[in-house]
Amino acid sequence: MNDSPQSSSDQGRKALHAVLRPVAAADRWLDRVDPGTHRRIKGLRLVTAYGIAAALGTLQDIAQSVPSSVSLGYLAGSFALWASVSEGKATRAESSRDLTLLCFSAALGAALFVMLSEPLQRFGRAGPELILVSGAFLVGYLKRFGVLGAGIGSQIYIGELLAYGAHLTIHDLWAIGIAALIATLGSVVPRMLSGPAERPAVAAVLSAGPPVSPGRPSPEFFMGLQAAIGALIIVVLDHLIALEESTWAITACTYVVAGSATGTIQRVRRRIVGTLIGVPIGLACLPVAEHAPLLIWAAAALAMIVYAMALPERYDIACGAFAFTLIVTLAASGMHSIPVLAARAWETLLGGTLGLAAAMFIFPLRSAERSK
Repeated sequence: MNDSPQSSSDQGRKALHAVLRPVAAADRWLDRVDPGTHRRIKGLRLVTAYGIAAALGTLQDIAQSVPSSVSLGYLAGSFALWASVSEGKATRAESSRDLTLLCFSAALGAALFVMLSEPLQRFGRAGPELILVSGAFLVGYLKRFGVLGAGIGSQIYIGELLAYGAHLTIHDLWAIGIAALIATLGSVVPRMLSGPAERPAVAAVLSAGPPVSPGRPSPEFFMGLQAAIGALIIVVLDHLIALEESTWAITACTYVVAGSATGTIQRVRRRIVGTLIGVPIGLACLPVAEHAPLLIWAAAALAMIVYAMALPERYDIACGAFAFTLIVTLAASGMHSIPVLAARAWETLLGGTLGLAAAMFIFPLRSAERSK
């Protein structure tokens, strides 16, 4: 007989070690990506900010008082989420100030879109998309004002993008303002609670470009111009061949442009790698999204925590986590069309490629090191 207590105990320990081995490997990976756990805390904070803002926006007393064609919770949650991603200060007071500015910058972008889109409707779908070109320019140009400037430019573009996707009109201005207030509350409260446990990594957020030359526009101006021209080409392509998800291409083009052509090449390569990994994993989870949406939302929250941890150094991991999040949350919200989801993937790659071409051929910038 080999069923002695000693052999049973050994088998139990082996089984426990087999179960804990992947957990230990994941823990070691987390320590390499985020040695001090600071970004994990930020990841938890941005997920919490989204949850608080989205929940407040769906409260019946608030939602009923805001006549709007869009979900107030969705708008407020998105404002709060991306404000939390862009914010990068070390103290509660500075972070709260920046979060407020960032939330209202997103509202400004949405308001600009609804006010400008109506006269551009006569140009068809390409008309409102032209407004996104202005946001693409600001994403690059406002980086000249540091981390906060970069965040404000990004938030203005995100506000325009949300307004475009939700088909907001001039009648939704009141809802946009209320969403900004809710988003401010939803994003500031978690930051006040996280306190000094966060140490934002801002050194690598802005790619180093060449120094400013006297009498010549700043490198950030050319970055904005590169993103805007790439976005404009996508708008023209959409008008000519009717792209399925042109805004995904515009967004990819906007965010891959870095402070130098070399930096843009690296960002494009990492975005492609991340997208090619994250999208198939997300598509594989579609059956789960249909039958267990709560599990999928939990997986999306974990992916956003990984996204916050990976930025800015591991852009490939961040893009993969974000691509996975987008696919599974769309599926959990009822979008199960494989052709549409695939179109969003390949048009993201198209946008990245156009952003790379713009950075290489339209006023190309050299890195600071090479310009010396």
